[in-house]
Amino acid sequence: MTTNVDVTQKLEKEYELLRKQLDALLSGEPNLYANLSNASALLNQFFDRINWVGFYLMEDGELVLGPFQGLPACVRIQVGKGVCGTAVERKESIIVPDVEAFPGHIVCDAASRSEIVVPLIKNDEVIGVLDIDSPELDRFSETDRIGLEKVVETLIKHL
Repeated sequence: MTTNVDVTQKLEKEYELLRKQLDALLSGEPNLYANLSNASALLNQFFDRINWVGFYLMEDGELVLGPFQGLPACVRIQVGKGVCGTAVERKESIIVPDVEAFPGHIVCDAASRSEIVVPLIKNDEVIGVLDIDSPELDRFSETDRIGLEKVVETLIKHL
């Protein structure tokens, strides 16, 4: 019988492998957009049950759409607005089990039901966010948050 502990440990190992794959994929490439493009493609391949994965980057005090996988998305998001802007304002990851219950949620894809956003912090400054949406309610766990924060730490080394 598989327990929650077994599932969590398996997911933690998968995130560790993902982090190593990302590090190898980006090694030696200095271009921001090439690295974020490959990171979004790798994350899209890694996750099941998602409908959007990508990056928003800080530019002139707001988030601007960067490389992503999925349907066309909102281009600009103000700091403090929506899940992405709130993650920037708080400088912390946010898991939203039901986007319809999040005050001020910005709808880019009507199929999205849950979301996780991890800020990209370099030299104590938020330079952007990783945003992942799912058409399922409550898709993302604390294990996902921890795993993605480690993946983002690896990514930041290449930006």
